[in-house]
Amino acid sequence: MSATKRITSRDNSFFKELSKLAGSSRQRRKAGQTLLDGAHLVQAYLLSGKRPLHLLVNAASAQDIEISSLIARLADVPLTSLDDALFGELTELKTPSGLLALIELPQPHVSPSHSRFCILLEDIQDPGNLGSILRTAAAAGCDAAFLSTGCTDVWSPKVLRAAMGGHFLLSIHEHADLFNVAAVFEGAIFATSLQATTSLYDSKLTGSIAFAFGNEGAGLSLDMLDVVRHKIIIPMPGKVESLNVAAAAAVCLFEAVRQRI
Repeated sequence: MSATKRITSRDNSFFKELSKLAGSSRQRRKAGQTLLDGAHLVQAYLLSGKRPLHLLVNAASAQDIEISSLIARLADVPLTSLDDALFGELTELKTPSGLLALIELPQPHVSPSHSRFCILLEDIQDPGNLGSILRTAAAAGCDAAFLSTGCTDVWSPKVLRAAMGGHFLLSIHEHADLFNVAAVFEGAIFATSLQATTSLYDSKLTGSIAFAFGNEGAGLSLDMLDVVRHKIIIPMPGKVESLNVAAAAAVCLFEAVRQRI
């Protein structure tokens, strides 16, 4: 494997730009770019029909057949080799994957009025939860995700890893006005509530539907609950107060899948 360029100093201007992208959500928004960490995410990105702007590798990647194969497929994409120490500064993984890809942030392509099956996420703070919800939504066949301003950065490395490629199967709208989304969405919107009397399993989840999920601790805001017409409860025979938001999303979305197949 040969690289067109090698970076050995953190004073390198390109490395400085990459370092800012890796550590700053503000910089990712400003540049409209992010980094994908690992061959799996790069493969998922390619399957969405897009190609990265730049590939970055370390010495260990030369021994990885999957990475070598990807680089061969992307021979027209600029390739840079980084010293192990520098590569390690761009990844949060204790054992670096060996491959990073610089990509442009995909633009949303499904509007609220044209969505058939989507999720509305209000103030989801935990990157693992957000990534898991997006992964589940993609697996369930959702077409769009609308995220409030209070959600954690959807293009952060932790969220990208947790979603395992789900980002590239959804039309993701950041900083969405969820009240406006709810107003123009033409289907039924559902939200779980411990005060609801209608079971998830007694609800009609066919046709155009959306699920709204709220903050891990506070749940959906009262204002948001007011605009959701269909409040449902997930039956829990066990003696627990509530489900984790990512688990609740999985239960709801796949009950909809069950009804729709």
